[in-house]
Amino acid sequence: MHQKLKEYLYFISKQGASDLHILPGSFPLMRKDGEIFPLTQFDVLVPEDTETMLFSLLDEVLFSQLNKFKDIDFSFSLEENIRFRANIYLQFQGWAGAFRYISNEIKSIEELNLPPILNEFVEKRQGFILVTGPAGMGKSTTLAALIDTINHQRQSHIITIEEPIEYVFNPDKAVISQREIPIHSPNWHRALRAALRQDPDVIMIGELRDPESISIALTAAETGHLVLGTLHTNSASQTIDRIVDVLPENQKTQGRLQLASTLIGIISQRLVPRIRGGRIPACEILIANNAIRNLIRENKIYQIDSVIDTSLSEGMISLERSLVNLVRLDEISLEKAIEFSLNPTKLKYLLEE
Repeated sequence: MHQKLKEYLYFISKQGASDLHILPGSFPLMRKDGEIFPLTQFDVLVPEDTETMLFSLLDEVLFSQLNKFKDIDFSFSLEENIRFRANIYLQFQGWAGAFRYISNEIKSIEELNLPPILNEFVEKRQGFILVTGPAGMGKSTTLAALIDTINHQRQSHIITIEEPIEYVFNPDKAVISQREIPIHSPNWHRALRAALRQDPDVIMIGELRDPESISIALTAAETGHLVLGTLHTNSASQTIDRIVDVLPENQKTQGRLQLASTLIGIISQRLVPRIRGGRIPACEILIANNAIRNLIRENKIYQIDSVIDTSLSEGMISLERSLVNLVRLDEISLEKAIEFSLNPTKLKYLLEE
């Protein structure tokens, strides 16, 4: 690895940052608590610098893929306890790279300030759990916490399918098989289909990307497995819409019925900057009770938000109420709550209750 790149990576890991960006014509950039800062103590990078640095990470296979596709995902370790997910890509001024810091420590549900109801989700032996939200909002970290909770609680075979592998699990009570696309399997569909023949109890899918992976995941949940995955959606109701919408027309009815019968819950989260520094999750929680299951079957997804609003006693919570709770606890400012809200009018109404 190039010495300068190593220096930047060590620097951001010590600063508690989440990302490093290497771009030609710019200082190295660091993302911390959601904000991007130029690292002006280092030199501005020129295209020759970025190409030399970034290519120093590639073996023959990765280099060949990068030449073919002009972008590539992979992960690597700087040392035993410093790990990164990387994407190298070609842009207008030359080769650029984005690096996501992955903590060696997998934090628990409690340590991440996630709702305790998630402990009940992972006690289930069969069904579908979804973690959703925009990019960079901690979905992978939450998913890792859920998987590690199972790992410490019961004897089981957990298979993870990721692109690339992010958190590395240390088996405790569980046996864990981690597979990376395309290193350990050429594509998601093959890895998912194969997983069903590998005697799994739990299948973790890094990202549900297309109709085929969603269809296989639903079938896996229906046939006696606990399936966990992520989606880039903004809310629980939008997640259900997305799953059904992407399926081919002749599979929509079956997909709705499968989702209604297998869904355990949806966690839709945002990482909101705290008043005292750092970030804290605001979470919408949907629990698949009988009312939710009936709405999914009957394709009345538009009514789901009102069920969440009226089911607080069951453990459900809307994103707006979660944000309001954090404002009242003096964890986040009202301005940040409004910024991260999907419905600021509703948020202000809840604040006045």
